[in-house]
Amino acid sequence: MELAYYSDYAVRLVNSEDPARGKDSLTSVEAVRELFGASQEAARRATESDVTRFRSVRARLRAVFEAADGGDETLAVNLLNALLLEFPVSPQISGHDHRDDDGRPLWHMHLADHPSNVTAGYAAIAAMGLAFHLTEYGVDRLGLCEAAPCRNAYLDTSTNRSRRYCSDRCATRANVAAYRARKRLEADRSGKTGLAADSTQRASASGER
Repeated sequence: MELAYYSDYAVRLVNSEDPARGKDSLTSVEAVRELFGASQEAARRATESDVTRFRSVRARLRAVFEAADGGDETLAVNLLNALLLEFPVSPQISGHDHRDDDGRPLWHMHLADHPSNVTAGYAAIAAMGLAFHLTEYGVDRLGLCEAAPCRNAYLDTSTNRSRRYCSDRCATRANVAAYRARKRLEADRSGKTGLAADSTQRASASGER
């Protein structure tokens, strides 16, 4: 498992809340466990206490995305460094029983489960993944969706750093809204032009009389 994979942990946790709509899916132990994806062994250790702890980490991770999205690189790095210091990682070389064609283990870096509690383990993984993504690709690759009111976090992996939305759905919705806004503006301008032309014609007719 490559370290870049772990950055998705941060995105999944941040997007478990939709502040603009007042929605929060992180309300139970089951919801916490779902965030782990395929890492079921770690997920089984989650308890009710982790729900509150996860929400606290989520707020801090969102603050990193907000700082990055707002162009404050130093603040984003400082916030992320604080998480890395509080939740240190335990790297290990792992093969996960996978073998190449010659029967040799496919070694790769893996972040081991945290010994204290599930929240600390998840926070360490999410912070490390996000730190790897930030240092490898740049702070401006951390964004928040521009399709109002959505403010979901995303990681920009486009070749030209052009991503602005968290999903194709939001991109389509924003494009449709922009198209309708342009049409309304064109209609307003056309209406004003028509009124001006009509007023000119009336004035000309009055002058001829």
